[in-house]
Amino acid sequence: MNKKPGYVFVWPISTRLIHWMMAFSFTAAFFTSFHEHLLHEHVALGFIFMIIILYRIIWGVIGPRYATFNTFKLKPSELKHYFVEKIENRWRKIPAGHNPASSWYTVWAIIVGTVIAVSGLLLYGIQEAKGIFRFLNDDYTHCISLLEWIHHYGSYLFFAWVVIHITGVLIEQFWHRTGMVFAMITGYKRTEGEDTEVRPVLSFFAYMMIFLAVGTYFLIVSSNYNFLTLQKYTNIDYKQVDPLYHEKCADCHILYPPYLLPEKSWVRVMGGLRNHFGEEITESNITRAQQASILVFLRANAAENSRREAAVKVMDSLGELRPKAITKTPYWRETHKAIPRSAYQNEKIKDKSNCVACHKDFERGNLDDMNIIFRD
Repeated sequence: MNKKPGYVFVWPISTRLIHWMMAFSFTAAFFTSFHEHLLHEHVALGFIFMIIILYRIIWGVIGPRYATFNTFKLKPSELKHYFVEKIENRWRKIPAGHNPASSWYTVWAIIVGTVIAVSGLLLYGIQEAKGIFRFLNDDYTHCISLLEWIHHYGSYLFFAWVVIHITGVLIEQFWHRTGMVFAMITGYKRTEGEDTEVRPVLSFFAYMMIFLAVGTYFLIVSSNYNFLTLQKYTNIDYKQVDPLYHEKCADCHILYPPYLLPEKSWVRVMGGLRNHFGEEITESNITRAQQASILVFLRANAAENSRREAAVKVMDSLGELRPKAITKTPYWRETHKAIPRSAYQNEKIKDKSNCVACHKDFERGNLDDMNIIFRD
């Protein structure tokens, strides 16, 4: 017997919580993806989304009435009949469980959501050299562009699918007057059928997955690095690694990580010390032997010989170019194009080459997105 006459209890509270967690985590992750300095939050939200996707796959196999995949209406003929009836009969009865459209939506969302989550994890490991797949950074950086394409366009596709879903729900709510908007709030649908019942063991599983998702989020955002976000590359002590490079170069300007330019660029830089960006560097400043030693260090640690994200993307952007300045690389220009020229007039920045003004660990070779400082 139904608890509420004229209504069917379809969605238990755990299912409703999971639904809104998926909606929130995807939406928030989608919009944080446009801001480099919010990568940490983006990853944390992505883990919520991934755990919820995993939950929904398992729930589709072991869940209660109306939740399992075997109750989905996935025949093309059923989908066609659904839309025909939707157009012809404004007051048609709705099923207690998933209709053909929502059945297809759920399956498609699970597939695309899985692609987004997996590609995101791989991208985090290969491109950022962080997380559980950071070990792949050594051998698979050539896959970054493909993974970026899959992750970005998969997210856009999912976003479009969400818009279609919301549109369908609003049509049901305001045209067909089925009260669909409130079904995922109250758990009740105005239709015919039997109330769903959730066994205690299933409720325990659902709440444990919710706890796992929320706990994972707070684990990630509460500290910069943990076992889920541990990074392969850390700060470099250039004074310890190459005292000569640190002493002679950092004495006059900020210390630039060698992996931001290719070997031929460093050869040009060291070969043009007579006019070193407007300054004359003579043998009284740096002897020929010291110049040769510094060049050996720069070439050994140049962009071609590094798997760091910036190094890989610098090389991908250059083609045949071998500029003497980091700010002349296409990669630098692309990543900084949204910064207004007026920002470089800030007294704390003053010049495009003053990278330490915004990257706090720049002179330690760490360009982590989390270390970006924004100047007012």
